[in-house]
Amino acid sequence: MALLITDLCVNCDVCAPVCPNAAISQGPTIYDIDPGRCTQCIGHFDEPQCVIVCPVECIELDPAHPESTDALLIKYRLLTATVDPHLPMQDAVA
Repeated sequence: MALLITDLCVNCDVCAPVCPNAAISQGPTIYDIDPGRCTQCIGHFDEPQCVIVCPVECIELDPAHPESTDALLIKYRLLTATVDPHLPMQDAVA
């Protein structure tokens, strides 16, 4: 699943810089996470970096965007251009 920043966000500005996929940006009132770019840091780190640095613990799984670990890994590969999206996964070079 992608992650979601709840309305408990205090706009402390610590989450966006640590996101390796540039999925976090300032929204109209609080920070937002782009579910198309969020991989929960899979492929980069063992834990979501935004969750680690958030002082108010306002980042949780986004139930509107359920994804398996395999789907998040594929998204990571696409975002980092380590796989050709036109090739079947067994032919892709990781």
